[in-house]
Amino acid sequence: MVWRQFVMDLEDLSRDDVEQALLELGAASVTLSDAGDKPILEPAPGETPLWTRIRITALFDGSDPLKPVDTIGPALASKLGVPSLPPHRIETLADRDWEREWLKDFRPMPFGERLWVCPAGLPPGDPDAVVVELDPGLAFGTGTHPTTALCLSWLDALDLEDKSVLDYGCGSGILAIAALKLGANTAVGYDIDPQAVIATRSNAEANAVADRLSVSCDRPAADQPSDVVVANILAGPLVELATEILDLTITGGKLALSGILSNQITEVSAAYSKAIRFDEHRTMEQDGQIWARLSGTRL
Repeated sequence: MVWRQFVMDLEDLSRDDVEQALLELGAASVTLSDAGDKPILEPAPGETPLWTRIRITALFDGSDPLKPVDTIGPALASKLGVPSLPPHRIETLADRDWEREWLKDFRPMPFGERLWVCPAGLPPGDPDAVVVELDPGLAFGTGTHPTTALCLSWLDALDLEDKSVLDYGCGSGILAIAALKLGANTAVGYDIDPQAVIATRSNAEANAVADRLSVSCDRPAADQPSDVVVANILAGPLVELATEILDLTITGGKLALSGILSNQITEVSAAYSKAIRFDEHRTMEQDGQIWARLSGTRL
């Protein structure tokens, strides 16, 4: 199949109107991206922010003779009732299995002394490794991002035998599953994104730990604190949710906080310092950004 995509900066056009019109014209998918250079790293809780300049991309079946993609521009202008569109272009894409395209950059990776994360079917570099087989689906978390890597290394260094673990903001479930493979007795995954729940359940089944992992979009029960809590989210929510996260950690339990940029360490530490005896923080750099993990013991 030949795929072609229609790409246009929205300028003053309504995002919702353009998206709906493109779908009515037969688009297989419509995505939004940053047309400028202002990435959104940390939206406020409950917000769904967009960029100042938005680019919209619509994917079409380029082999359908009844829907020639070259006519999309005029047809879109007609549907929107405008005399002309902002600058736009049509690109031809090579046929690929797009849902699996991410795998080309995802290889078996070690974390700490024992743990390896591998795409399903690919062996680790150590025959004695503790292996997590992973398919992130549409949820965040493969281990390639520093925040996830820092948390995986932390889990690898803990004694998790017979412990209960809470993965607060579980994404793909990689941290909860890794903890179970490393010896934890039970794990709970929590995320506000339903896609994360689906991905976590699927990955738990693939790793034969589904019977010991519960996951949902419902907030964890405060009357059932865990021995080990890892919250890999973002600095703003970590500060705002500090009381809740602390209440979910038993006295003497271990807590790791990540998703923190290096210039946010002081703010996040202050929100937890009265209840956590912190270890030395750890950092990792990627693409010019320095990410941090804070960890310690609940007092």
